[in-house]
Amino acid sequence: MLEEKTILQNRYILKQKLAQNAGRQTWLAEDISIQPAETVILKFLSFGEQFQWQDLKLFEREADILKQLSHPKIPKYRDYFSVEDKNNWFALVQEYIPGESLKQLIEKKQRFTEEELRKIAAEVLEILCYLHTLNPQVIHRDIKPSNLMLGGDKQVYLIDFGAVQDNAAAKGATFTVVGTYGYAPLEQFGGRTVPASDLYALGATLIHLATGIIPADLPQKQMRIQFQDRVNLSNNFMRWIEKLTEPDIEQRFSSAPQALEALNNRLAVNSSGEISKPYGSRIKLDKSYNHLEIEVPRRGITVESIFLILFCIFWFIPTSFAILFNPTVIIFWIFGLMPFTMFFLPAFGHFSVDFNRVEFVMQWKLLGFTYRQKTGKTSAIDNITVGKTSYKVNDQKLKMVSMEAGAIKFDFGGFSPKLADAERRWLIAEIKDWLGI
Repeated sequence: MLEEKTILQNRYILKQKLAQNAGRQTWLAEDISIQPAETVILKFLSFGEQFQWQDLKLFEREADILKQLSHPKIPKYRDYFSVEDKNNWFALVQEYIPGESLKQLIEKKQRFTEEELRKIAAEVLEILCYLHTLNPQVIHRDIKPSNLMLGGDKQVYLIDFGAVQDNAAAKGATFTVVGTYGYAPLEQFGGRTVPASDLYALGATLIHLATGIIPADLPQKQMRIQFQDRVNLSNNFMRWIEKLTEPDIEQRFSSAPQALEALNNRLAVNSSGEISKPYGSRIKLDKSYNHLEIEVPRRGITVESIFLILFCIFWFIPTSFAILFNPTVIIFWIFGLMPFTMFFLPAFGHFSVDFNRVEFVMQWKLLGFTYRQKTGKTSAIDNITVGKTSYKVNDQKLKMVSMEAGAIKFDFGGFSPKLADAERRWLIAEIKDWLGI
């Protein structure tokens, strides 16, 4: 009988029972053979009424696999022994990772930001890159919130290799169905497990962390987990998770390195690649995951602006003096603002739009002063198209970039600034790519 303060092997003092189910127990213990004593984890398998030989096979496989692993984010193997009492126990000793499991954090109603989810995803994928490239290959088969620890160092650790499959087992004639419903992909329950199976489980775990709902309790459509309306994530990150959790293996990322590369590139999953800036364009564009900044500089002195200067001399100065003697002349003075606007703003005006994951800000400036500004919610943008302004040149309406956010439209690039067709197409493609539309 396992009890607190029991000493095993003249070495391990049982301190606290952490879990118990189906003939298994997990204990927090101290290894007193080392000074100062070190905290360890002891996992026990009972040779009692509920014992099945397959359980022992998996238990021994976990010990054998852990002996071979050497990764800073995986608990180290310490010892393996048996305990003789009325039940007889097999014991596996592992390194203790201080911290809390992601399941415990969910139970505390903690919600995770997109940046936190990306960090978790990246760290788990780095572990999987290591496991999946071992020879023989190691597939965890049970990635879920309870098997991911957030350590005291704020790093993510992968624990519990009780369902692990190595390459030798994968080639066997029979399979034991392991994994947790809601996290394990369909092929795993059919006896086929591949590296992409762990990727599915990671995606389902991220869905649980983002929604606070167990994936099995979420609705499905064509076997795909429907979570999009319950989260506040960027479109490209949602599509990345969707690709992880594709029911068809062929539609998923094929490997952890591929999934990690797509995550780190911060691009839409289905992006066609780098988008070329039109030759000769003076537009400045700076794109990272968190921000997209577009700046359209002033056009500068042109033939039109020279005309404007002459116009100012021969119109505004005389009419300004005339107003002093006849106030009604102000009507003609105001009338002169139309060509002022038509030439001065494009020549000396400056436009910028700055996106972050929460909102975007559009600014129109003249000689350094903001004369117009619009703000909107980034996540509300659902389409970007070529629109048309009310202005006409040669009887043709000027085209612009039109961002649709529900019932609201945010337009630019039709008049001030005026964009070339190639620049307009390029900016639409860049913004769509960043948003993942």
